[in-house]
Amino acid sequence: MSAQKSGSADKGFLTRLTSATAFGEGLDGYDLGAISVVLPFITKDFGLSAVQQGLIAASTLAGIFFGAPIFGYLTDRFGRRKIFILDLIAFVVIGLLQGFVTNVTQLLILRLLLGLAIGAEYAIGQTMLAEMVPREGRGRRLSSLQVAWYGGFLLSVIIAYVLHSAGLDWRWILATSAIPGLATLLLRQGLPESPRWLASQGKEDEAREIVAEHLGEDYYEDEDLGGETESETRFADLFRADMWRGTTFACVFFTCLVTPYFAIFTFAPTVFASIGIHDAKASIIGTNSVAFLGALAGMLVIEKVGRRSLLLTSFYVMVVTLAVLGIWGTAPAVILLACFAGFAFFNAVSDDLTGVYPAEIFPSELRGSGVGLAAAASRIGATAGTFLLPIGIDHFGIGPSLLAGAAICVVGLVVTHLWAPETTDLSLTKTGEADPSGRDGDGNAADSAH
Repeated sequence: MSAQKSGSADKGFLTRLTSATAFGEGLDGYDLGAISVVLPFITKDFGLSAVQQGLIAASTLAGIFFGAPIFGYLTDRFGRRKIFILDLIAFVVIGLLQGFVTNVTQLLILRLLLGLAIGAEYAIGQTMLAEMVPREGRGRRLSSLQVAWYGGFLLSVIIAYVLHSAGLDWRWILATSAIPGLATLLLRQGLPESPRWLASQGKEDEAREIVAEHLGEDYYEDEDLGGETESETRFADLFRADMWRGTTFACVFFTCLVTPYFAIFTFAPTVFASIGIHDAKASIIGTNSVAFLGALAGMLVIEKVGRRSLLLTSFYVMVVTLAVLGIWGTAPAVILLACFAGFAFFNAVSDDLTGVYPAEIFPSELRGSGVGLAAAASRIGATAGTFLLPIGIDHFGIGPSLLAGAAICVVGLVVTHLWAPETTDLSLTKTGEADPSGRDGDGNAADSAH
């Protein structure tokens, strides 16, 4: 039976579900974009030391590090829907409270709690979406999460600059995150539990009822929900003999994408200055615009190119562009700009896979835990990149620091070659069985282009 018949699903429901999930991912980008703009104003207002600035900048990342695996495990144990709603309520309340802080301690606590809510969103969002949408177009819908992240970041940077120019206090600039958070919360009202999770818990009747109402009568068989087996949820199972390669791949490739990503924001003003653009605002907005276009392009081609090929190609381009920037720092401005833009673009293209692969390669009883662990590992890379890059520049210079970024991408490239499966067109029941050679869950060669 063709998976196309699952197209009898309620299109309005699928659009609402995708939007409700993607907007949640966009909230992280929105929050990080806003704090990147207002941190200098916070520093001036509170007289922050360098250590305090670092703590404020890293507090949300620390919250994500703890929140993603904890809440991912909880969703595997108790279901997706409740936490899918509760973490948005927490985000709205905490975001709004930022408008009332009077000292750095209060702000630090709120930023840490906000990170926990965002971490929960990382674990739940792509898990919920992956388990509900049909296999046809699943990669495109999951990629929309990263498009929303870049869109949220870019939007918040523009809004923050405009509101600051209008004289609005930095507290209320941060608190504006409650507005898109509330809109996302309203979109999530009334969404059902994941039928795939219900099936994995032995609740087949409930799963079939939700499928019949929202996803079409053929969906249950087309997406192989009957292949879900009831299993006990144990976090340690992520490292059992048949799982550790997938777990390692998800954590490593995610980390290798995120760590050098922060070089974009460090070197953006320098690269733009080399071609006569000395406005920091223009360089930040320009860089994020390129990244947004990259994420959008990745979303549009992922189903035709395939997951594995798209990730490998992106890593190759990132290795080459960072190597050129690191070795040939005196190149003509047009070459530096082309390499810089190429890295930013393909980093964003491949970042789409962070919303796709983790949700596809873990079985239902471990999906939330696996996605959460991969997100937590990536935050280690984000923190390390933020902390170590200025030190590296101080001690070794810009060139060697960029070459270190290229080396990190080489690690991601090798791990992808070894362990990245091709999961395009496979049901979620089969994606976790796909092997790194590009074969499908039954051991047959999979054609990633269709």
